[in-house]
Amino acid sequence: MPEPAAPDSRPADAPVALVTGAGRGIGAATARVLSEQGWNLVLVDCCDSIPGINYPLATEQELQAVASEVGGRALVADVRDRAALAAAVDLARNTFGGLDAALAIAGVVGATGPLWDVPEAEWTALWDINVTGVLNLASVAVPCLLERPAPRRGRFVAVGSAAAEKATTRLAAYSASKAAVVGMVRGLAADLGNTGVSANVVQPGTTDTAILAPSAAAYGMPAIGFAGQHIDTRIIAPQEIANVIAWLCSTDAAAITGAVIPADAGMAAR
Repeated sequence: MPEPAAPDSRPADAPVALVTGAGRGIGAATARVLSEQGWNLVLVDCCDSIPGINYPLATEQELQAVASEVGGRALVADVRDRAALAAAVDLARNTFGGLDAALAIAGVVGATGPLWDVPEAEWTALWDINVTGVLNLASVAVPCLLERPAPRRGRFVAVGSAAAEKATTRLAAYSASKAAVVGMVRGLAADLGNTGVSANVVQPGTTDTAILAPSAAAYGMPAIGFAGQHIDTRIIAPQEIANVIAWLCSTDAAAITGAVIPADAGMAAR
């Protein structure tokens, strides 16, 4: 894997991305891929526990390590806090001169029981992070994307889930939150028509991230058991999802907007 270029050695017109959920998993993998492609990066994660979520989230040390690896700027910020995300946008503007992509990758999953037994704290966390967190990022980042002079190459990408389209036991609350992301981002794409800024959703299947093991434990099975939900019966690597996100951020994907891109090893189709 090539070493990412240091920010000071990148061209003055290098594109700039803000990545939420960047401390590990798909967010960290996306930061690595974009860095290899010459992007400047502002990396965000909340680095704290959240009521209703029963597994540990990324730490500040993990976030700083990713930022150091990719030559990016790290900021501890919770996507539930619009002002904190506005500070991340300001960091991109003040450090790199603007913003070309906003990537809503932060997300949480819960699997505690059937819908009628979902604890209120879990429902609140799923909705506040998976849905309102995407709204908050759009609210502060889209105006910055639109500050770029036309013709723009702005990108807004949110990570959804194949669970939004597949009936899965004990995931109704999570699936509802990810289905809401699809509707919201498609509407955002319509609002952004003819601006040069696109908005899309990437829908992963079961991916090898830090939340895979606790999710499998909630079902009382090994993590590899989830692979049976895919046409290709394997667990997806985070970089595979990151590659799709990075492609949507490229000029090659200029004609793609309002789309839901499956990167799920055939999970939704099974």
